[in-house]
Amino acid sequence: ELLDGNRRYATDHSRHPDDSRRLRRQLAAAQHPFAVIVGCIDSRVPPELVFDQGLGDLLCIRTAGEVLDEAVLASIQYGVEELRIPLVLVLGHERCGAVAATLAHLETGAPVPGHLALLVDEISPAARRTRALPGDWAEHTMRAHTAWVRDAIRADPAFTSAHVVAARFDLDTGLVSLLP
Repeated sequence: ELLDGNRRYATDHSRHPDDSRRLRRQLAAAQHPFAVIVGCIDSRVPPELVFDQGLGDLLCIRTAGEVLDEAVLASIQYGVEELRIPLVLVLGHERCGAVAATLAHLETGAPVPGHLALLVDEISPAARRTRALPGDWAEHTMRAHTAWVRDAIRADPAFTSAHVVAARFDLDTGLVSLLP
């Protein structure tokens, strides 16, 4: 359903589901999203639009570079355990600012100010693992980090009831593709 919605979005056939007053009243009583999306805060990647979904369809958790921390993990667990959401999708994207900042820090060794150190600390292992690969270091880092986040969620016993996948959003085409 997510990939079908993304194809509609990418081909200008969005039908952006109902956001009527009637639906808002229904959702006030209970929510039943079908997927948790762990994505980046980038303003160009709003999950409800990218997947052509409406109110109540997705439980979206967004951090820069889809970095995990206890609040993110607790939010995913709430979705999986309390709301019984069967799917967790980790959504990375090209030209990610958090990845770019991490690479800049690794290249220059400059100190990372304040809270941004968490982002660099979490993304750096993927950057170091992919540094020697031919091609776009940022792209390799984003893919490796997104896959690592997926694998960390998969390995956590709190999420065994959910199917956990990773995907990449292409800013140029608007398409989402699943990562291996």
